[in-house]
Amino acid sequence: MKLSLVPTERRFYELFRKQGELLSETLSDLSKSMLEGRSRHPRLRDLEHQADNVTHEIYRLTNRTFVTPIDQEDILLLAHSLDEVVDLAEEVADKIDLYNIGHITDQAKEIGECLERAGKMLEEALGRLEDFNGVEPLLKEIHRLENEGDRITREALKELFNDHLAPADLIKWKDVYALLEETMDECEHCAEVIETLSIKNT
Repeated sequence: MKLSLVPTERRFYELFRKQGELLSETLSDLSKSMLEGRSRHPRLRDLEHQADNVTHEIYRLTNRTFVTPIDQEDILLLAHSLDEVVDLAEEVADKIDLYNIGHITDQAKEIGECLERAGKMLEEALGRLEDFNGVEPLLKEIHRLENEGDRITREALKELFNDHLAPADLIKWKDVYALLEETMDECEHCAEVIETLSIKNT
């Protein structure tokens, strides 16, 4: 364990825990909205604004803290990646509303459930940044969920082209699936950043 005689700013851990809570709630609400077939976009937009505020507070705290508990560049990278997950999830909800998609496909619902699970894993991992105790199985589960999401997306795209959809509907769903996949990819990127932090700080 790295030791320092200089006091470090512990508020970073509180802010990352808050970011984890907001991310998990966002992905949970996105999944529920697809399972229910009704929009929760206003709520997701509110969560996105809250997450932005926490991210900006992390940035400000980094700028005014001489000695940080984690390397400054790693703090900024993790904060940005977590914020990106929330931004992408809100964009998924926005596109579903914008495209006036009434029926949510079974595959989209499955990907949403994978995202909800990944959000819970990230929230728990972010609560363990001080010592990284027990973080490894959480990160492995996120990697597994990303692979599962990729599999579901491939099947979904194959089915889209086999269903002879109208060109407009095909374009809409390709866009939504791409955003869902990007959201899951960013969850995995968050896990990779935390994994790197664990190696560097233990």
